[in-house]
Amino acid sequence: MMATGEFGSVRRSFQGWGSELTFGYLNDLVQDRAVTDIAVTGEGRVWADKGRGMEEEILEPGFASPGAVRDFAVQLCSQLGRRLDDARPIADASNEAGIRIHAVLAPLVPSGASLSIRLPAHRRPGLEELAASGLCPHNWLFILRALVVNRATLLITGGTGVGKTTLLRSLLALCPPGERLVTVEEVRELGMIEGHGDQVALAARESNVEGAGAVGLVDLVKATLRMRPDRIILGECRGEEIADLLRAFNSGHTGGMVTLHADSVERVPSRLATLGLLAGLQPVALSALAEGAFGAVIHLERHGSQRHIAQIGRLVMGSKGTLVGLPVCIWSGSGHPRYGSAWGPFAKRWGIRTSGPGGDRE
Repeated sequence: MMATGEFGSVRRSFQGWGSELTFGYLNDLVQDRAVTDIAVTGEGRVWADKGRGMEEEILEPGFASPGAVRDFAVQLCSQLGRRLDDARPIADASNEAGIRIHAVLAPLVPSGASLSIRLPAHRRPGLEELAASGLCPHNWLFILRALVVNRATLLITGGTGVGKTTLLRSLLALCPPGERLVTVEEVRELGMIEGHGDQVALAARESNVEGAGAVGLVDLVKATLRMRPDRIILGECRGEEIADLLRAFNSGHTGGMVTLHADSVERVPSRLATLGLLAGLQPVALSALAEGAFGAVIHLERHGSQRHIAQIGRLVMGSKGTLVGLPVCIWSGSGHPRYGSAWGPFAKRWGIRTSGPGGDRE
């Protein structure tokens, strides 16, 4: 079956991912293994990220009109089971392979539709390969492995597009194959973790046309506790599910992993406090829960095309009873990392031995 008309007649099949989507005019970009993100404006201009940031692409043929962009967005979301029309002009959709589509229709945008497509890597790199490409200093591999093996509950932070999901997936691959992983996501991006047959992948569901049947992250996080998880993984914490998540991590469920939008280890407490208020948690209660919940914070940054771990830290209670984000080691993306005064106790707690520029550190 082939798409025709404004959508072109090319069908993209992702080998081994069980996914087959029609991308039409965008097919060549989707086929390009260097492309991670594609954006289409309402007028039909196309932009793609091939590792150097978003750059405009001239397509021949391209989208003939804003109406063609709108029709394309509706058709693409429909393939993923998402409704996109005047009654529901925003759609966020994904499939099991981790292809993510976000679309907004006019008049919420000036014309046509705004379309964003995020493509998963054709080959999922392991932690060693990520480190070799500049993710972290080589001796930090020992830190990351120790945190996973010794079941630290990890909070992975950073902005959009810094590689939080990529790092999360590579860390999950370090978990012993006999462990039962239960993953929760609003839209599917993680996919199945290689080497882990005992994995349950939960994803939120929107309401139907009658406004019923929605299943959100709060319900899914609660459900994980009844599924005998060895590790609970939340693809992105963004709302009131924080309350049930913190309660789970304070009741013996160790080794979990969560991603969170934040701009530094130091800013994590204020971000968590904001989410806690959505869940009815007062800052004092949230601080006490968060300190006991997370063993380490791993913060990612991006400079141009280079993504790297900029900070590894922990959450502690300050002298005034407030939560404080404390970096224990910092890396600028080049040269030697720096280790703070809190490094020694942190390393001892998680059984970490590394060799730094000043000799062995324990």
